Amino acid sequence: MKALVTGGGGFLGGVIVRMLRERGDQVRSFSRGEHPALEDIGVEQFRGDLTDRDAVTSAADGCDTVFHVAAKAGIWGSYRDFHSANVTGTGNVITACRANGVATLIHTSSPSVVFDGRDVEGGDESLPYPSIYKAHYSKTKALAEQMVLAAASPELAVAALRPHLIWGPGDNHLVPRIVAKGRAGSLRRIGTRANLVDTVYVDNAARAHLQAADRLTADRAISGKAYFISNGQPLPLWEMVNRILAAAGVPPVTRSISPKLALAAGCLCEGLWGVLRLAGEPPLTRFVAHELSSVHWFNIEAARRDFGYQPEISIDEGMIRLRKWFITGTS
Repeated sequence: MKALVTGGGGFLGGVIVRMLRERGDQVRSFSRGEHPALEDIGVEQFRGDLTDRDAVTSAADGCDTVFHVAAKAGIWGSYRDFHSANVTGTGNVITACRANGVATLIHTSSPSVVFDGRDVEGGDESLPYPSIYKAHYSKTKALAEQMVLAAASPELAVAALRPHLIWGPGDNHLVPRIVAKGRAGSLRRIGTRANLVDTVYVDNAARAHLQAADRLTADRAISGKAYFISNGQPLPLWEMVNRILAAAGVPPVTRSISPKLALAAGCLCEGLWGVLRLAGEPPLTRFVAHELSSVHWFNIEAARRDFGYQPEISIDEGMIRLRKWFITGTS
């Protein structure tokens, strides 16, 4: 295929690009920066912002598949910024696909689009979108996902994948945050229960994108659907956190606070950062307090059935690779 990957210089996008190139596909990347590593493997790079419709349309010209991975992630920031990147940007990607006759669009969504703060045990794709969201990221990703699914047509086959807590070598978001807070001694367990949580190793998440694209190209029966993607190995959250810390040579988290205190602290932090306009993001928000104290793992049977998704890298193997990356800088 000739594919465009938005966010091709990022964590997940970079692995998708690498896998596409390894099997001989032609690949373009669309991102705001220049990435020499992509040039080294023969990737054509387009620079621009997702809010620039003309730039996105130009990048998609001549492509038959688009992997829309780029997004604004995080727990803090203005709604305008999240909406511009995640909603307006996704709308521009859909427009670019239609304008260029792109046949297949794979959208990277998130399980947070159905998260309302309550426990989710083995939830499947029948879970509804909540009426109220506790974070701008999850709300705007939900709006974007709904736009993509509604764009399914005889001319454009679409699927939305919901990888949960992606991690692995090269991570520039989840793992660095955990390790930095662990080294600073600022991590606290929230509650004492062993709340099971899904994660997904980055190679597994990337391979799911390729498998979904291949299936859509061959058979459009799955077009217009969303799919949860994980390692299929839910673990107690703080066990997973401590395994990541161990891979980085950082002591485990042993101290804890109650969920009620964490929620109150998150509310207080949001208020202070909002009123005083403090730099950076608050150390805790209500959304994070809910996420760290709740159960959330998902049924991935639909992805297995519809496009043959099977996690190939176990958590144990992923941790070996993660530790190697911390030591040597390579995976």
